[in-house]
Amino acid sequence: MPLTDEDLRNLLADTESDRVERTVSTSDTAKFAQAICAFCNDLPNSKKTGYLIVGANDDGTLARVKIDDALLRVFGDLRQNGKILPPPMLVVDRRSLDGFDLVVVEVQPSQLTPIRYEGRVWIRVGPRKAVATAEEERRLTEKRAHTLGKTFDTQPCLASSIDDLALALFTNEYLPQAVAEEVLRENGRSIQEQLASLRLYDLTSDKPTNAAVLLFGSNPQYFFEGDRIQFLRFNGESMTDAIANDKSISGALVTVIRDVETLLELNINAAPVFVSPMREEMRADYPRVALRELVVNAIIHRNYESTSPLRVNWFSDRIEIQSPGGLYGEATPENFPKINAYRNPVLAEAFMKLGYANRYGYGVQRAQAELQRHGNPPAKFEFDSNYVLVSIPKRSTT
Repeated sequence: MPLTDEDLRNLLADTESDRVERTVSTSDTAKFAQAICAFCNDLPNSKKTGYLIVGANDDGTLARVKIDDALLRVFGDLRQNGKILPPPMLVVDRRSLDGFDLVVVEVQPSQLTPIRYEGRVWIRVGPRKAVATAEEERRLTEKRAHTLGKTFDTQPCLASSIDDLALALFTNEYLPQAVAEEVLRENGRSIQEQLASLRLYDLTSDKPTNAAVLLFGSNPQYFFEGDRIQFLRFNGESMTDAIANDKSISGALVTVIRDVETLLELNINAAPVFVSPMREEMRADYPRVALRELVVNAIIHRNYESTSPLRVNWFSDRIEIQSPGGLYGEATPENFPKINAYRNPVLAEAFMKLGYANRYGYGVQRAQAELQRHGNPPAKFEFDSNYVLVSIPKRSTT
């Protein structure tokens, strides 16, 4: 239920509450993000909503601040820009109380703790916030372990052990991107605890999660038969035409994505296009960024319990990407891509941290924008209960 004016007055007056952060700043996005992160983590496990109130002093009195649409957009951006991971659940409300304008941000406790802002875990300690200690992070990890309804990638891979991970990939390539440098310098935790804090290890079963095996496994395909990308390039517009290139890519996803990027770039063709009587330009048949966005989207959202590979079929007039598994959760053909539920949220978070995605839920929209900018027709999507098929038309070079 929405807050009444009386509820809001009570929150403002309770200066000792660990559920309220007040600020008169309208530009300190780091302060906003730290407060949101701390409420998401809900270290006391109160399971109650936290409130960030912009337009109030620390003592609960109201202040004259400028509330405009640009400030409201800041909070929408914090929800999706990948600096708070996993992304928070927020409700942003513009309010007026006793003649003063306020922004009230309601933050729901997360079931996927610990939540990080720019690699740091923030918590509430009474009425103030602080960076979590290693022991407090451990408590947040254990709290998450009791959460019901785990997604596939957060579940332990029971047939595996830590020896099945290429740990150098984790410690050298991923960990520095996921955790702030000063936190790493102070880190005295075991490798299992480090993995667990990022939802990559289940301490209860003493097993890596499915996400860890997929991202850093020395042989992920041993555990997930369909974990490969099958690339076929045809000389014509049909699968009955001769195959010009046949390649299968498998292994840890942190290396697979680099191999896929290289393969896509090698297959993009450029041709001279008339610009003026005195000038021609070389223009590619597909924009590299759009292809990467759509392949990354398929890798993140595919069903890894399927034995089918992710297929990339490159025809003379189009590219088709077929991903095992239909739409997930609240996503439907009618609301796609505006509503985007994550079958594999840890994989989505990992690709965000590694720089292969810029914002949550915007990969398809960004790809469509790049295709339009490049002169390609829009990508078309076909949905089935067992797969999602995206068809990317070739750009005309005439």
